[in-house]
Amino acid sequence: MPDEEAAHLLALPAEAMLAEAEASTLAVHGAVVTYSRKVFVPLTRLCRDVCHYCTFATTPKQLGAPFLPREQVLEIARAGVASGCREALFTLGDRPEDRYPAARAALDAGGHASTLHLLRDMAALVLEETGLLPHLNPGLMDEAALRMLRPVSASMGLMLETVSERLSTRGGPHFGSPDKAPAARLAVIDAAGRAGVPFTTGLLIGIGETRAERLDALHAIRTLHERHGHIQEVIIQNFRAKPGTRMASHPEPSLADHAWTVAAARLVLGPAMSIQAPPNLHAAEALATLLRAGVNDWGGVSPVTPDHVNPEAPWPHLAMLDAATRGAKRTLRERLAIAPAFAKAPTARLEPAIAVRVRRAVDGRGLPVVDGWRPGTDVAMPSLAAVGSSADARRVDAILSRGEAGSRLSESEIVRLFAADGPEVPRIFAAADRLRAQVVGDTVTFVVNRNINYTNICLYKCGFCAFSKGSTKAMRGPAYRLDLDEVGRRAAEAWDRGATEVCLQGGIHPDYDGNTYLSVLAAVRAAAPDIHIHAFSPLEVTHGATTLGLQLADYLARLKAAGLSTLPGTAAEILDDEIRAIICPDKLDTAAWIEVMRTAHRVGLRSTATIMFGHADDYRHWARHLLRVRDLQAETGGFTEFVPLPFVHMEAPMWRKGQVRSGPSAREALLIQAIARIVLYPLIPNIQASWVKLGEAGARAALDAGTNDLGGVLMDESITRAAGGVNGQMFDAARMAAVAEAAGRPLRQRTTLYAPVRRTYSGDLNDDCRCIA
Repeated sequence: MPDEEAAHLLALPAEAMLAEAEASTLAVHGAVVTYSRKVFVPLTRLCRDVCHYCTFATTPKQLGAPFLPREQVLEIARAGVASGCREALFTLGDRPEDRYPAARAALDAGGHASTLHLLRDMAALVLEETGLLPHLNPGLMDEAALRMLRPVSASMGLMLETVSERLSTRGGPHFGSPDKAPAARLAVIDAAGRAGVPFTTGLLIGIGETRAERLDALHAIRTLHERHGHIQEVIIQNFRAKPGTRMASHPEPSLADHAWTVAAARLVLGPAMSIQAPPNLHAAEALATLLRAGVNDWGGVSPVTPDHVNPEAPWPHLAMLDAATRGAKRTLRERLAIAPAFAKAPTARLEPAIAVRVRRAVDGRGLPVVDGWRPGTDVAMPSLAAVGSSADARRVDAILSRGEAGSRLSESEIVRLFAADGPEVPRIFAAADRLRAQVVGDTVTFVVNRNINYTNICLYKCGFCAFSKGSTKAMRGPAYRLDLDEVGRRAAEAWDRGATEVCLQGGIHPDYDGNTYLSVLAAVRAAAPDIHIHAFSPLEVTHGATTLGLQLADYLARLKAAGLSTLPGTAAEILDDEIRAIICPDKLDTAAWIEVMRTAHRVGLRSTATIMFGHADDYRHWARHLLRVRDLQAETGGFTEFVPLPFVHMEAPMWRKGQVRSGPSAREALLIQAIARIVLYPLIPNIQASWVKLGEAGARAALDAGTNDLGGVLMDESITRAAGGVNGQMFDAARMAAVAEAAGRPLRQRTTLYAPVRRTYSGDLNDDCRCIA
């Protein structure tokens, strides 16, 4: 390490060092602390090295067989699956066949060229048979071996331990252990970078090294990570003296020394690095000190198998670990075998088949969704209630205060709110709910409407859409095109059944032009003269104007004159071209969507705004979308409401191809309701929950998170159903009333423009509910 940097850290007072490390950790990781629920698979305890503190390695005489048999490997893995594990950590000694003839004979008998080839086959077996993601710790490897193992693992690891050569000399803890030579271990970490392997490494402290040597080791790790960007996590592990070893009487490092090294790792490696300390090597009351020093991960904790490397120190019970973490004002959350920062963008580091598994499992943070809820399913929205406080509460509260004052939040501030977890979440909900009460009061509103999707044939190939068909050939249901008489009939029927609005949207049919949309309006207006026509996404408007050679303003004026009342804010998806290039590359871009809305508002047409989230996007993109909507509203004032639409994945083409996540988590789906309220305050008064996506329990939960509107009854909802949603085609007024009542709020029917409805109607739509004036 550069002398000046080392001198600064060595001279820094311990209290100042911990305070700086904690602030650095919270700046990126917030108050979330992760762990991996895993099983340990000790493939072999034979090793060619003789480390003088190790009780893991043994001899063939003490083992029943040199390697775990296939059946036992699967037995351990299946027990892990039954206990909710997601990772299989393969731990083994270094190249035992070089030392023990029994190991060589066993490999030959199984047709394996080396222990690494056996490891490859066992990792592939576990991956395919159980779905557990393998993390491999096989010792020294060259680049060819790393590339051989990469297709069957999510990550690999090798502890650097130290860069002190003197610890390998006679009398040192690594004497007689060729694989512990610092140069050899650094070469493996470097080769892992060249092979693109997500890699875990770290230090073993207290075996005789100095603090200056620890800093040199951290600097070496930093240098390799700067070169390749592949270090996913750094472990700072404290030496534990083990009976029966040559170092049984060697003093163990103190908690203060361990915390100093953790803090040094945080300051040397930076705020984004994941820093781990094993939670089973200290008493529970010591864990808060390690968290303050910069730890943001507890590593692997197994409910099934012991820590084979430190068998004298059993894993803490997860309830105890959760309590100790909460006691330090942090929130404990599961991760996968690959660190969250890498899991967010798995294509960059993982083989395609493993990347798909990771991508489908995680939320926008790269953490697995463990509660079973996904948009559009019949799983009830889980409770997000949390007690306690957050170590990062001051920052969250400062952002909320700015939002409640009506200030325009920054992208980074909004991203921080989306990363909220644990007790931070109800604080955000409460802030949003205060704004809701201030802006629109307690009344919950809804509109009686009917969807008329007049064609599902579409020229565009949006990767999220399971509704559209590319031709008249039946795919996931028949293709269709309603004639104008049928469109009119459905509008008249909706009016007769009490609807005040029809929502008209369809695919971009190859035969359609701008006159088609004018004809649709004429058909509806003739059949139901008084119904509100909420129709045509910005994509349809653009298509209509282009095909007639008209400017947007001129075409929108024609649509308005023909009976168009308002525009739906669909086709927005994510208003960021980085994401649009992935999910809808042939669709109108962000600027075009905004320009249609700007022009519509200028010609006197109001509109809604939406976001469709939880696929290839992340929190930066959600923040940018919200800010673009806010900025346009500040300019035009034309948006009546904002509607978050969680991505429903089941039948979406891009999900079936493994290209995107499986929709947002429950936490994300409710947070966006609240954060939209805060970001858009005071400019957009109404925030709507989509019962089609959230389900009844989710819609109820949204009412406590700043939401004031439950949308429409949506007779004939078909787009979400095509994507695999199961929450029905209609949510009648009686169910709306039940949801509002459960929230302790009154219900009122509204018009599309949020005016009261005074019309009395009857019919099967609302037998149990009448309009409220």
